Amino acid sequence: MRKNIMVNYKNFRLSKLNTEEFKHLKYFLYWPIYGIFYIGTEQIWIRDYYYPVHCFLDDIIPFHEAFLIPYMLWFVYLIGFIVYGLLYDTDSFKRMMRFMIVTYTTTLIIYLLFPNCQELRPETFARDNILTRFMSFVYRIDTNTNVCPSIHVIGSVAVVVSAWKSRYLSGWGWRIGCILFSALICASTVFLKQHSAVDILAAMPVCVLGYFAAYLDVFRRKSGKIIQKVY
Repeated sequence: MRKNIMVNYKNFRLSKLNTEEFKHLKYFLYWPIYGIFYIGTEQIWIRDYYYPVHCFLDDIIPFHEAFLIPYMLWFVYLIGFIVYGLLYDTDSFKRMMRFMIVTYTTTLIIYLLFPNCQELRPETFARDNILTRFMSFVYRIDTNTNVCPSIHVIGSVAVVVSAWKSRYLSGWGWRIGCILFSALICASTVFLKQHSAVDILAAMPVCVLGYFAAYLDVFRRKSGKIIQKVY
């Protein structure tokens, strides 16, 4: 069955931003602020020392450029779910935004208090193809600093949680598909030597924090129902 669009954005005007219909759009005001602070930590506030993040798994996992495909699809994946929420599930959109705002802000604070880096990138590639050439470009424009926890991982978890909790994406196919694709994106970060395996693990407690920030009211309602059944 075709889903109906929940909000008619053709009627949007700035004067309507505080109305019930459009006030969820105010979440977008966070992203320019985040972008400024992220660029500040990366390009302006350059530290004398960044702690190298590393574990034994990083020495076992080989580089493979094929993982560039899911790594780059992360942007489409993330934006796609945001657009879906805007059109068809505004409650899911608002919760996903809360999740991301809390986790991304927490990550920036960690970068400020614990400046870190990874020293895993290969100096040369075993193969010469379009993917390795593009990977060289990624290495040039993306610094190897402020990597732990991984924002790629946090964003992927945000999509999984959003898909799992959405009232309209209730099919198991969607949920399992999101889990598998998010896992592939997480794997791509280490196979491309953009992140250490530690960065993936460090993202998990940050995601737990984001989950409770976005779904605390749901958690409380379920807990209340359980207590009522017990007593």
